[in-house]
Amino acid sequence: MSRIAKNPVAVPSGVEIKLNADKLSIKGPKGALEHTIHPCVKVMQEGAFLKFERTNDSGLARAVSGTTRALVNNMVQGVAKGFEKKLTIIGVGYRAAVQGKKLNLTLGYSHPIAYDVPAGITVVCPDQTNIVVSGADKQLVGQVAAEIRDYRSPEPYKGKGVRYVDEVIVKKEAKKK
Repeated sequence: MSRIAKNPVAVPSGVEIKLNADKLSIKGPKGALEHTIHPCVKVMQEGAFLKFERTNDSGLARAVSGTTRALVNNMVQGVAKGFEKKLTIIGVGYRAAVQGKKLNLTLGYSHPIAYDVPAGITVVCPDQTNIVVSGADKQLVGQVAAEIRDYRSPEPYKGKGVRYVDEVIVKKEAKKK
């Protein structure tokens, strides 16, 4: 059995789990998420734990059981505590502002960029150069942060652009005369 799938997922108090034949619904204080369970994996709830077993011994079943366990663990953590990514904007005149469900970015182009924030994600700008993306779905939080970063990824000479707060940009040396 996959070593990851052997570990049960602990369900904290305040998180409600509904287990149907092929659907798993998790509801908590930060939101609600659903996951379709692969036919090669069997999910069982025992008290405050979710356990995962594969139905056969194929390579696919081994891989999917570990993946399912990791996804369900992220879902439980997301509805209980939530996930967040922090971005910072470096550059003269570069700024961000949130207006309703739109993130307005000024990143040195001839036009402003209006990014529509998807449902289930919260984007906050504590100041003009910082962006905090948060939500219950880990994959969606990371995807939104990556899409915002892709509008102007950091360049290697001055480091201008949108970057993650903990990201390190290796700068190149300028051309010598």
